[in-house]
Amino acid sequence: MPAAASSSSSHHRGRLRTRAAPLLLLVVLAAFVVTELLRTSSRSGLPPSARRSSSSSRASGNHSVAQRKILLDPAFTPHLPRQSPLSLSLSARNALPPRNTDRFPTLPDGHLKIVLYVHNRPRYLRLVVDSLSRVEGIGEALLIVSHDGYFPEMDKIVQGIDFCQVKQLFAPYSPHLFPDAFPGVTPGDCQSKDNAKEKGCQGDPDQYGNHRSPRIVSLKHHWWWMMNTVWDGLEETMDFDGHILFIEEDHYIFPNAYRNAQLLVDLKPKKCPGCYAVNLAPSDVKAKGEGWESLVAEKMGNIGYAFNRTVWRKIHAKAKQFCEFDEYNWDITMWATVYPSFGAPVYSLRGPRRSAAHFGKCGLHQGQGSSNVCVDNGSGAVELEEIDKVPNIKADWPVRIIQRQEGYQAGFKGWGGWGDRRDRELCLSFAYMYHVKDPSSA
Repeated sequence: MPAAASSSSSHHRGRLRTRAAPLLLLVVLAAFVVTELLRTSSRSGLPPSARRSSSSSRASGNHSVAQRKILLDPAFTPHLPRQSPLSLSLSARNALPPRNTDRFPTLPDGHLKIVLYVHNRPRYLRLVVDSLSRVEGIGEALLIVSHDGYFPEMDKIVQGIDFCQVKQLFAPYSPHLFPDAFPGVTPGDCQSKDNAKEKGCQGDPDQYGNHRSPRIVSLKHHWWWMMNTVWDGLEETMDFDGHILFIEEDHYIFPNAYRNAQLLVDLKPKKCPGCYAVNLAPSDVKAKGEGWESLVAEKMGNIGYAFNRTVWRKIHAKAKQFCEFDEYNWDITMWATVYPSFGAPVYSLRGPRRSAAHFGKCGLHQGQGSSNVCVDNGSGAVELEEIDKVPNIKADWPVRIIQRQEGYQAGFKGWGGWGDRRDRELCLSFAYMYHVKDPSSA
């Protein structure tokens, strides 16, 4: 071969190598991305069909992105406490996919998601879990268990659930996780009715002169963190616009509860378009229901309540009112300040017989960590009639409206326990944490 031709050929091969290098790099990067996506999908624990269903659900829920936009107060900067190693480890567990997806690979259309929020009453929780295991249709649901703090026995009970998909959440900023720092007990905090100036301690008393008790404020903090997380921060629910059913660890759930809840959700737009929610029981926790052959619209109760994203957005918009009201109970805060701010009565639709019941005598703040510990063997089983074991709501029933709103209402000033500005700031930070890029840590 002539020297000139050899030189030209060598030059041509060099140019090809120069062009091929970036192309090869591009191919390698593309292969890496695809591999990573597949690996991430496989880690989710979902089979391909369920992953496609999940993806299509997110695609069809794109309008939720607009629904999740909120008007932020530019003057407020959210501050979340610096997390401890335990808090960080629990946050990592929050990111794990639901368990039991091998047994229950898909969730059917029209299913409800159920959130069970718990503290530290294992005897109660065992009874509730047992009642849930007997519920018709429970295998169709995703059960999310939200823990206020970490208690090994409570964790073990939930780990044993095998009758549906189950996902655990742990409130990473629970006062129970911070034994010597806010939101737990901070050295130098005022106690009881201490005078801050005289004692040289820190804290803001409530309207009755009492300083914060971490054990008490955890009730409201947990509920608000849970609501914000479930609706706006959790992959499994953040694009879900349907109804989510909320229950507590002292709510005994009847076998017909899930099917009745589905019926109520389906009937609400037609029978009571102005209703905000559905309930599994009357607002009076001691009532069993009227036994009428009609549906009932009344004040929204706190036993087995379910609402959708539209209602959550209205609640979330009242974050400031919720967080600044001097009342440590979340439900009383809602009844006394949030619901009245909606401008019209907040009705919930329910059946004439209860499908869930409150049991036990120990309040959440009377757990094992208190000096006046409440003792209850948790054996207060609820007696069921045969009619309570099957769906007992009929679509052709009329609706009776109970207009008289008993109990806490607008004008009630609260029982206190929520006067410390740090609690109010943390509460408001929970409302912002999924709507800003980087909530600053204290």
